[in-house]
Amino acid sequence: MKPKNIGIQMTDKALLFINGIPPENLPNINNYSLIACSDGAFNYLKKKGFPLEKLDFVSGDFDSHSGIDENVYQTKFIYTPDQDKTDFQKSLEIIKERGFKTVDVYGGSGGEMDHFLGNLTVAFKFKEDLKISFFDEYSTYFFAPENLILNDVQNRMISLYPFPTTENVTTKGLNWPLTQENLDITNRIGTRNFAKEKQVSIEFETGNLVVFVGNERQR
Repeated sequence: MKPKNIGIQMTDKALLFINGIPPENLPNINNYSLIACSDGAFNYLKKKGFPLEKLDFVSGDFDSHSGIDENVYQTKFIYTPDQDKTDFQKSLEIIKERGFKTVDVYGGSGGEMDHFLGNLTVAFKFKEDLKISFFDEYSTYFFAPENLILNDVQNRMISLYPFPTTENVTTKGLNWPLTQENLDITNRIGTRNFAKEKQVSIEFETGNLVVFVGNERQR
């Protein structure tokens, strides 16, 4: 489920696969103007029968995939050996350089949890320049703007996670609403709530907030 009031035209969106848990179901690639993956994600896309010719680039240090045996796709490989940056960050830099503003990311969670936390940190670095949404088998999650409307979410799990603090949070449409309340990663977070109405609004004044929207009702 994607927040309907977030994002720009489908033709301006990029799709990025990274090396977490592979998606069970691949998204509709016709909704994207640019499709890319990190080197490790190339492996699972190949196994899933993804049309590799649709990839615009494969980025990374190629510690997970050498690319040597894929001569037909070598022109798509972008070698980015900087060990001070993750393959995810380097892929986002390329996408940003190519003029895209909205990125849907698959494979950002699961597996080793330090990767998941690292991916959130990378997304935070780009949140002023890119609208990044992560998708996995459980939820969609993203850094929220200060005023957010979620449509068609009734009975879905909605979690609010401060990163690391969010001040004066007000929500409407949740089972346990907030009214000008502060969230803090060391004190109080807002996870495992759920939408009791079709539309949910979330507002806050300062700080950063990650919003998780469940794919189905989870309580």
